[in-house]
Amino acid sequence: MLLFLLFFLSFLSPLHLSLSLTQDGLSLLEAKIHLSDPSNSLSSWNSSDQTPCNWYGVTCHNTTVTAVNLNSLSLSGPFPISLCRIPSLTSLSLSNNFINSSLPSLTFPNCRTLRHLNLSQNTLIGRIPHSLSRISSLQHLDLSFNNLSGPIPSSIATLPKLESLILVNNFLTGPIPDFLGNISSLKLLHLAYNPFTPSHLPSQLANLTKLESLWCTSCNLVGPIPHSLGALVNLKNLDLAENSLTGTIPESFSGLKSVTQIELYSNSLSGELPLGLANLTQLESFDASMNGLTGTIPEGLCRLKLASLNLFSNKLEGSLPEVIVSSTKLYELKLFNNNLVGELPSNLGRNSPLNDIDVSYNNFSGKIPASLCNGGQLEELILIYNSFSGEIPESLGNCKSLRRVRLRNNKLTGIVPDGFWGLPHMYLLEVIENSLSGHVSNSISGAKNLSSLLISKNQFNGSIPDGIGYLGKLLEFDGSYNKFSGRLPDSMVRLSQLDNLDLSHNEFSGEIPGGIVRHWNQLNDLNLAYNRFNGKIPIELGSLHVLNYLDLSSNYFSGEIPKQLQNLKLNVLNLSNNQLSGDIPPLFANENYRMSFEGNPGLCGDLPGLCPSSGESKKQKYAWIFSSIFVLAGVLFVVGVGWFCLKYRNMKKLKKGINISKWRSFHKLGFSELEIVKLLSEDNVIGSGASGKVYKVVLSNGEVVAVKKLWGTTNNFNGVVSSEKDDFEAEVETLGKIRHKNIVRLWCCNNSGDSKLLVYEYMPNGSLGDMLKSSKKSLLDWPIRCKIAIDAAEGLAYLHHDCAPPIVHRDVKSNNILLDGEFGAKVADFGVAKVVGGVGPGAESMSVVAGSYGYIAPEYAYTLRVNEKSDIYSFGVVILELVTGKPPTDPEYGESNLVKWASSTLEQKGLNYVIDPTLDSKYTEVISKVLSVGLICTSSLPITRPTMRRVVKMLQEATTVPKSTSVKDETLSPYYYEEAHVHQGSVA
Repeated sequence: MLLFLLFFLSFLSPLHLSLSLTQDGLSLLEAKIHLSDPSNSLSSWNSSDQTPCNWYGVTCHNTTVTAVNLNSLSLSGPFPISLCRIPSLTSLSLSNNFINSSLPSLTFPNCRTLRHLNLSQNTLIGRIPHSLSRISSLQHLDLSFNNLSGPIPSSIATLPKLESLILVNNFLTGPIPDFLGNISSLKLLHLAYNPFTPSHLPSQLANLTKLESLWCTSCNLVGPIPHSLGALVNLKNLDLAENSLTGTIPESFSGLKSVTQIELYSNSLSGELPLGLANLTQLESFDASMNGLTGTIPEGLCRLKLASLNLFSNKLEGSLPEVIVSSTKLYELKLFNNNLVGELPSNLGRNSPLNDIDVSYNNFSGKIPASLCNGGQLEELILIYNSFSGEIPESLGNCKSLRRVRLRNNKLTGIVPDGFWGLPHMYLLEVIENSLSGHVSNSISGAKNLSSLLISKNQFNGSIPDGIGYLGKLLEFDGSYNKFSGRLPDSMVRLSQLDNLDLSHNEFSGEIPGGIVRHWNQLNDLNLAYNRFNGKIPIELGSLHVLNYLDLSSNYFSGEIPKQLQNLKLNVLNLSNNQLSGDIPPLFANENYRMSFEGNPGLCGDLPGLCPSSGESKKQKYAWIFSSIFVLAGVLFVVGVGWFCLKYRNMKKLKKGINISKWRSFHKLGFSELEIVKLLSEDNVIGSGASGKVYKVVLSNGEVVAVKKLWGTTNNFNGVVSSEKDDFEAEVETLGKIRHKNIVRLWCCNNSGDSKLLVYEYMPNGSLGDMLKSSKKSLLDWPIRCKIAIDAAEGLAYLHHDCAPPIVHRDVKSNNILLDGEFGAKVADFGVAKVVGGVGPGAESMSVVAGSYGYIAPEYAYTLRVNEKSDIYSFGVVILELVTGKPPTDPEYGESNLVKWASSTLEQKGLNYVIDPTLDSKYTEVISKVLSVGLICTSSLPITRPTMRRVVKMLQEATTVPKSTSVKDETLSPYYYEEAHVHQGSVA
């Protein structure tokens, strides 16, 4: 009797207490019990109801449950088996959650009525179960963006009604199976981004006569494209990009009568474009870039209603047909890196809304068509490295939509249209190496967004107009090798953001006003060589603490060299061939700087022979020689004794000291390396980690440096190990040869075997990561966070785009972004940085993963293939940290991370639940745009992440473009394109 009572009580579970609830409702409640629901999204699922038809995500027909949609609710736990007990269930969607189990093989026979099954964007593991084949009514199966492994089961081919098979971005192996060609009902076959065994694309896929979309990007395909694919008359989208396909593009493609998009980029295809492509009357986008194609563009191809034509990085020859103007939908024309010749069609753009044209690195000639901006939408005009001639069309002076103009290395002549200088949205104007003439118009004051003005190596004349001072965003001004004259305008005092100013090889005259120089506190490079400047060198130059390059040679500067120049950390100093006199400042009075001062007769100082007297007698010469011999002998004697003493002392103190003979400097130092060694006490430790300690060292001259002391050679980053290269070696190799205002400076280093020292500039505000976690977080208001994001992005863009070959950081995180006294950000810690062969879709395989948990791109973690897209994902996480104020990993996210938390919270609860509550609400609109940039950067598909150069542009636009502007907000679009011109081994 007692046993019976216990059994009865145990039977009265919450499910069985709701005796009035339907059996469908009981199955749903059982599923709820086994799922973790942190956001309480299933709160409406209540056992007191009689029917579940009013529950969230539940759809009924009469009182019978027919569909369950629980997308994007942050649910976690195993697959809810009980849902398959609902007899009339036709649609089940659990997309974008954290379902983390394998798929039970015995579950799906019970889901016999399912027509739609969507389990995408979860963390499912294991193999695709064969039992799926027993759901005979299944029409749509989406298992994309999971962690499924193993081969595609052959039983899938037995599903008689399957129309969509979507398995994108998993870990599926084995070849793409032939039996997929037996699923005659299939309309969508998406297998992209899986590490399949290298194999041919099955020719049997031609049997899928109903197929409308075939997506096999990055599937390890090899060999030729099957000719049989031409039989797919209903195919609209064909994407075989980023594989290793060889051979020619099949002539049979002329049979793809319905196709609107063909993507074949980043393969090894060869031969000519098939003439039959001209018969594809529905084709809107054709991209065969980055292959080895030859020949000409079929004339008929340009009669189509193409919206996008991309054929760059091939070996195409011949001219561009005039009939390209027949395309009324053409908004993007990219043909760069080919051998195309002839002229651009004179009516190009007349009948189409051209937005972006790039025909760089070809052999085009003739005039720039005047009709390019007839549609009023042209934003990017890239014609570099061709032979275009004639004048810049007057019509482009009215093209208000233009943002990027690159016309360098052509044969353009004449005067630049007045309005062209002042286009309001243009941020890059590059006309280097042409034969343009005339004045720079004062209308340039209207180019409020201009950040790069590159007009060197032309024949511009006259003075720099006062309007230049209105370019408050100007970062780079290169006007070298022209015929400019006159004084620098006083209005240049307003260019406080200027980073690089090169006006060398002109005819400028007059003094350089110190009042102007004083405000250039962001200036990194200043080159005024080969002009007619006179007067004294402004002492204010000594206050430009970030100045790295100073060339004032071949002018008429007089007077003494300001001692304040010793405050600078210069890589290049050139004051030669002027009329300077007096003493050389002590820091520069050594042989290393001799060439910096030659050609100044009044500068003898302590550098013998810098200005030798022509009347010196032979007796004086011989006396000098003999005295030199005696001095040299004395020096050798002293050095010998000193060497003996030093060796003796090092032998006694080998375990305590540091071998000073292995110091290596990368900048001109104003301190002694020996002094650093003496100050490495435990009292000065400001940080410690697995690889060593960091010291703050205050030197006797008042300068402060940070010293990282490493030991051993094992790399360990938050538990993720990398042993490809010793930290010390990688850091020195990378930082020793790169220079940028947003990359932390490595002053010098010491390698003594067991103990290794790296001496950096000191960053008073520490790391961004520490700042966000500490009580100082309140100092990081939104404008400062914006500045940090842009600074760090510019540093990474320099690594990706301006270094040749490019450098991938591989450990981008908030702890590796350091902040100076004014919260300027610099990228640091290059212990696992890697030089890669190029920037683009290709990637280099690593032996192990490097990086930090929460920041590692998903594809890097499982493929070990690294390129710049890995850094971009990590930087996207940093942006999310700045927006949310939250760390990349936290128990709050469960088994998820900041990226998924931010996207799901944004979708379910809205923007206000994502933004750091300590930020001022008046910035909400701008924060929203920056958040969009972070989410785009952390896209799970590498191909949809923007380049780092594009990220800089997006952040600048998000934080500066006025709300009233008519220019479209690009930060909300997930697809971005940035030209990657490869020319003589470097990125243009």
